[in-house]
Amino acid sequence: MLDAFPEGVIVDPGFQFFLLAISGAIAFLAGYFIPKMIQPAIAIAVSEKAGDTYSKIVDPYRSLIGIVIALGITDISWLIIPSPNDLWFEIVEIPLSLTLAIAATWLASRLFSNFFDVYLLDAALRKGRKTNSELLILGKYIANAAFIFVAIVIFAQAHQINILGILASLGIGGLAVAFAAQKTLEQLLGGIVLYVDRPFSVDDYIGLPDGTFGRIESIGLRSTKIRSSGKGTLIIVPNSSLTQVTIENFTGAKKVMAILYLNLHQVIPSEERALIRQTIVNSTDDIFGIDSRNTDVAFRDRKNGGENITQVQITFFILGSGDVSMDLRRQLLDLATQSITQQLRGYGIEFDIEESTIYVDSPITI
Repeated sequence: MLDAFPEGVIVDPGFQFFLLAISGAIAFLAGYFIPKMIQPAIAIAVSEKAGDTYSKIVDPYRSLIGIVIALGITDISWLIIPSPNDLWFEIVEIPLSLTLAIAATWLASRLFSNFFDVYLLDAALRKGRKTNSELLILGKYIANAAFIFVAIVIFAQAHQINILGILASLGIGGLAVAFAAQKTLEQLLGGIVLYVDRPFSVDDYIGLPDGTFGRIESIGLRSTKIRSSGKGTLIIVPNSSLTQVTIENFTGAKKVMAILYLNLHQVIPSEERALIRQTIVNSTDDIFGIDSRNTDVAFRDRKNGGENITQVQITFFILGSGDVSMDLRRQLLDLATQSITQQLRGYGIEFDIEESTIYVDSPITI
């Protein structure tokens, strides 16, 4: 641990209290003012664009940044100011340090999530390759797991906890448990694989190679319960078996229709209509989970306030999957819509978006 005073030096409790009070005041002021000063400082010292980037990604979590700064200064103060009572020191400092680790990990996770939504999705879309939403979600999970792992290691090192020894002991004990409960662990690992891979979710209708067809009632750590269609019986299948067979998810075949209306400022001739249609269709070719083959672009002439205009109705089809993946695909579709807007205006085609994108569920009939 940090030690700013020579060993054996006894600090008067009153003076110690005074130092802690000063450090607490500094922590409060720093946590309040520093987050407000960072964005203008970056804009002046680096560039206006860097300041805008900071305002989009970091500034929404200004309060959390202030809390982390205040906790960090307070924790450092407890480490460098000697305490006459080691028990009192441990009672206060360890929970304080643990709170700091949790807050810093949560902040890192939120910042990465915001960066992911604002920039990484857009970068993935602009690469011109198929954008797999499942891999993007997996990358998000891995990043969050890395933040947690780093926080645990730093906390352990700061408090002289031999984490490697603990892991080694757990490893030896884990081998003994693994041999004793091999089947149970296999089923538990199967449950983890199903949770990460998400081939189905509760209330999905699935079919298995042995002829089993029914609705998922629950997904447990060891087994999955399927309500059989027709008989109505409850089938309990070990998770380890489900990870080794082909699963046909009928509910996953549903589509969500995303409908967008563009009001062009004038009647558009057929040549420009072909350009608009091609631009719209090409915008979703590289998004995995968007059925670009069924993207429909319909034109119709209408009157708007006495003027003749052309209205474009765009219908996208988002292929069904897990709720998280569906939300991510909607975000990708929103980015594609922004790309369409920029391209059409780059061609000199002026229009207004009549309203926000409308999402309509179109489930498959079973």
